[in-house]
Order: sequence, then structure tokens, then C-alpha cells
Amino acid sequence: MSTTPHLSPIGSRSWRTVLVGTPVGWIVTLALAGLGIYLFATHTGHILTALPYLLLLVCPLMHLFMHGGHGHHHGRHE
Repeated sequence: MSTTPHLSPIGSRSWRTVLVGTPVGWIVTLALAGLGIYLFATHTGHILTALPYLLLLVCPLMHLFMHGGHGHHHGRHE
């Protein structure tokens, strides 16, 4: 039995694992951070007014995007 990790091709990995640590990933992260700082600095009142609605919106988005890694494959055996 081999102890080396299995390296899968890019096509079978998720977009997160391909984007993390790449120059494009850094550019996207810095652009989103800059946009967030700009919006908070110039539209603080609007953000604070929308905050309760944004918190309610986070719950369904979390269920859509974060429950993919729980191992619920619905009958698929690997």
C-alpha cells in the first residue's frame, strides 16, 4: 500500500481548491476586501440598515453552499 497522497486532476477538484493559493485567488480576495472596505466607508448607514436582512439571508446561503461536504452522497458508494 502506497503512502503517497493521490493527486487528482484539476477537473475533479472543486473551484475552491484550484483558486486558493494562486495569483488569481489573491487578486479576487484583495478585490473583494477592497470593495468591502469601500462600501463600509462610504455607505455605512445603508449597511447598518440592511444588516438584519443580510443576517437572515446568510442562513439559507449557508445551507446551500456549506452542506456539500458532509458526506451525504445519497446512495453513491466510493
